[in-house]
Amino acid sequence: MDTIEAIKTRRSVRKFSDKAVEPEKIQTILEAVQAAPSWSNMQCWRMVVVQDTETRAKISDLSYVESFFATRGYKSNPAQKGIADAPVVIILCGIPEQSGELNGQKYYLADTGIASENLMLAAHAVGLATVFVGVFDEEKLGDLLEIPPGVRIVGLFPVGYAQTEAKAGPPRKPLEEIVYYEKWKE
Repeated sequence: MDTIEAIKTRRSVRKFSDKAVEPEKIQTILEAVQAAPSWSNMQCWRMVVVQDTETRAKISDLSYVESFFATRGYKSNPAQKGIADAPVVIILCGIPEQSGELNGQKYYLADTGIASENLMLAAHAVGLATVFVGVFDEEKLGDLLEIPPGVRIVGLFPVGYAQTEAKAGPPRKPLEEIVYYEKWKE
């Protein structure tokens, strides 16, 4: 699969089959994260790979923050069940001190954002599915996984084989709405 095709065909998947994921495919995904560019090549990301069923269920429980979803009309996090059902969950973390900060901009977020995209595209390229889950109880999740204080949990990525064939992607805004040339123009 070429890069542009992977970008255009990757989908967020929330329902996974119970088929086990081959270790070499997980290794490929982890190496893709490792290869991501970062501020001064400091590589501030760290990953916790969870395959234990009980731990995945606890992670799923912690991915629901009632105040966030209740205000949006949800009774639960739409990706929550996928976390428990996926055979693997990768927790992506960032160490802010191992990245740059300039004019109040914390670049560990950019670094881990780039790494996240590498993770999702690599999963897609090896025939796996995933979804970015960004709402969770960071403190309790950190305690569960024994993540040291000061390390920020940036995202949860359930990984596995999609339960059903991926559908066409949602509509995208036309380029005319999101691209300006030379200067910002409304």
